[in-house]
Order: sequence, then C-alpha cells, then structure tokens
Amino acid sequence: MSDADAAVGAEVDVDLDFGDDGLVPAVAQDAETGEVLMLAYATREALSRSLETGRAHYYSRSRDELWEKGATSGHTQELREVRVDCDGDALLYLVDQSGGACHTGYRSCFYRRADGSVVGDQVFDPDDVY
Repeated sequence: MSDADAAVGAEVDVDLDFGDDGLVPAVAQDAETGEVLMLAYATREALSRSLETGRAHYYSRSRDELWEKGATSGHTQELREVRVDCDGDALLYLVDQSGGACHTGYRSCFYRRADGSVVGDQVFDPDDVY
C-alpha cells in the first residue's frame, strides 16, 4: 500500500486547529499536475467523511452545511491524500478532479489574474448543471 492509499480511510492522528468557528481552510490540488483547483473550508466532520469515503467533503459557509464536492454537478474530487500544514491550521487535499472544480464552469477557481484577465476556458456551462 502506498503512502497516499494509507491516508484515505485513516484516522486523523495530528492536532488540528479548527479555530473559533470550527473551520479550517482546505486547498484542493490536482494530485497529478499540481494545479491549485479551489479553496474551501472543512469541519471535523467534513474531514472525517473525506477520509472515510475517499471523496472530498467541505463545509459551505454560505449554505451553512456539509457538502460533498460534485454531489450536484457530478464534478467530483476523488481524494488521494490529505496533508496538514506545519501549524496544524490548514489542509491540502490532493485529488483527482472530474470535470471542473469551480461552480462558474472553470477547471480551477483561480481562473482570473489580478488584472481581471481570464486564464483558461470554461469546461462546463453552469446553467446546464445548477
């Protein structure tokens, strides 16, 4: 079994600081290419479900609920590994992304430069999905 395989299905065995609001930032990164796909937040339950199921789960601050990435859109994130930063207050989800990660239709949520120019193309039409 590889180190990545051991991470999914494992228990959390490090101290994590979920802050006063019970949330920790979670960056999703393509496990193959290294592309940063999105930033979301996780609760203890979201992290536990991610590790149990092998599919990325997050906590939606706007909807105030736990959600599985791709449950509505079909654009899922299969979890390969979860890493914890040195301070124990941020997570890195290494994933295999199916379709676009961004609800606006782009592969990555980071599709705009600071000057407003767009990088890349939409991979799906959000009006057809949501």
